[in-house]
Amino acid sequence: MTVTLSTCFPYVTDAPATEHGNRAIARCRSPDLRRHAAPVTNEGGVLRDRNAALYLSGVVVSGFGTSAMWLAAGVWVKSLTGSDSLAALTVFAMWAPVLAGPVLGAVADRMRRRPLLIGCNLAMTVPLCALLAVDTADRVWILFCVLFLYGVSGVIQDAAETALVATVVDRRLLGAFNGLRLTANEAMKLLAPLAGAALYAHFGGPTVALLDAATFTLAAGLFALMRVREEHPTKRRGGGPGTGPGPGADHGADHGSGPGPDPRTAASMRLLWRTPTVRPLLLAASVTMLFAGLNGAAIYAVVDRGLGHSPTYVGVLYAVQGAGPVLAGLLAGPLLRRVPERVFAGAGIGVFALSVGARAVPYDAVVLASAVGVGLGLPCVLVAALTAVQREIPDALLGRASATANTLVYAPNAVALALGAALIAAVEPAVLLPVTGAAGLLTAYVLVRTVRPGGGPAEGGPAAPRSLPS
Repeated sequence: MTVTLSTCFPYVTDAPATEHGNRAIARCRSPDLRRHAAPVTNEGGVLRDRNAALYLSGVVVSGFGTSAMWLAAGVWVKSLTGSDSLAALTVFAMWAPVLAGPVLGAVADRMRRRPLLIGCNLAMTVPLCALLAVDTADRVWILFCVLFLYGVSGVIQDAAETALVATVVDRRLLGAFNGLRLTANEAMKLLAPLAGAALYAHFGGPTVALLDAATFTLAAGLFALMRVREEHPTKRRGGGPGTGPGPGADHGADHGSGPGPDPRTAASMRLLWRTPTVRPLLLAASVTMLFAGLNGAAIYAVVDRGLGHSPTYVGVLYAVQGAGPVLAGLLAGPLLRRVPERVFAGAGIGVFALSVGARAVPYDAVVLASAVGVGLGLPCVLVAALTAVQREIPDALLGRASATANTLVYAPNAVALALGAALIAAVEPAVLLPVTGAAGLLTAYVLVRTVRPGGGPAEGGPAAPRSLPS
């Protein structure tokens, strides 16, 4: 799960400043930005900013702990219970809270986002320490409860980070920035799964839990060092019903602060659906994550039944798979500036689908190669969808909208993990995985087929203005 982002970056652009960019600069009060107000022309300029460096350091630290814990949780349950299905349900427990994404995402719009991220990181250290008591099969319920809280924290943090970054990074470079964020986070998956498996094998699950708690604490400290002055939530601009983010919007209203259902949550849902550049990418990402859930649920069966290895071998697969997102993150920015988002996403889905089908072949070399392909292809549609949401949705609704988008994308993954955990008890991976891969190829074809002939990359110019639904 993506973990934490809270920062304020210099205004980066590859074109003359726009009204959007001027507003972004005005909202950002970073001392670094005030000293370096000149536009930056490439992603390297982002990395030279103090806040960016602190943020990326936090992502690396958090990513290491999360990846290690994610792997160790499944191995932990498999070792204590011997059940492939229960091991697969550990991932479901972490993903289940995305079903409440719109509600949890509203928290990011009601509070200052950097303190919220710091608080979420520190709060997770307490339940992780409770895992010291998990030493028998009848206590694995404690592990599932902690993983559920882990997921709740992750949903809130994802909404806060998406909203904060979108206000200060030029929309043309959001694809490149999200690629850099993906690279920093996923780079840890090259080492963390192996480290988590090794720590579990030698010292047990509680040691991995303590490591994860330490990384949460360190990440909170790094985010606290950032120099960010945020507006009060009631003063965030935009979000008036029936208006767009430009002139004429109801900038002063704090919709949704009273009792009852928040009208801005419903407005964000309608806006996502009615925005033509966002809807097909979200739908494609949602279907792809359904297939990813089935693939993930089968991984322990692939290792056990197909390859004949112990559960800790899953750590090797996750480590190899981590190389794919690193490469995808590095390529995302340049490719999104050159090809339409749907083509970029469709190509990634195709690579992912072929790799899922190949995972059914019971040979180590093929399964390891398929792990790289899954890691390379899956992030493409996620980066494209997130970039479209950040670019098209106004700031006042972005916390809710990003959480709603995460629910639309990741809820099918949670459902598929639960479904896959049941299916894998009755269906062999040699049947389930090729069928899943074929369905993924069909999804890629449908997405790319809708691209207009001659359509250019989405970030080639400012997003077209649109109205908020009433």
